Amino acid sequence: MRTRKLAILLSKLEKQNEFSLELEQYATDGDLAARWLADIASFGDLNQGCIVTDLGAGNGILGLGAIALGAAKANLVEIDGKACQIAKLNAKSMGLLESIELIQANIGAELPEMGHTDLVISNPPWGRQSPKADRPFFEAILNLESPSHLLHSAEATHIQPFFEEAGWGVEKYGEADFALPAAYGHHSRVRGKTRASFWRLIPA
Repeated sequence: MRTRKLAILLSKLEKQNEFSLELEQYATDGDLAARWLADIASFGDLNQGCIVTDLGAGNGILGLGAIALGAAKANLVEIDGKACQIAKLNAKSMGLLESIELIQANIGAELPEMGHTDLVISNPPWGRQSPKADRPFFEAILNLESPSHLLHSAEATHIQPFFEEAGWGVEKYGEADFALPAAYGHHSRVRGKTRASFWRLIPA
């Protein structure tokens, strides 16, 4: 599927209308999700028949997009019950309900057994509201021991040393503007943006 067609498809998905400040929830828009997934596929990490795990799945946009590009199954791991409901609705609307495993779980606690995973994708909390809020996601990536792609603040300097200390290969391969809707009271603008980086993490 061409990136533009995927972006249009993902942009039509149902979005969350309410966001938790504590969970640092920000929606990934369709254009950015499609571009990122295309980049992941270009590395050969997202391929036909693979099993994907999306940590902090939100409305399911990344996991569902991965299936649209050929993945056989996506584990959508999300703590927010409302987000899980929306992700399920989106999977149904795309005819992909049988291809997802929806897991409502706290990534900061012990994750349920998900079996084999070929690829991990995650846009975790960046730790701007709660310091080290991204750490449980990093630990989960280490535990899953699979090629992983991470979207994080371009200002973050702790990602490379964290994973290199664990013996992983680390590559920062791109940046993009990340849209920030006025989801929280502390945002004064209707719509803002920040800079985000893309990381590829390969287990030792």
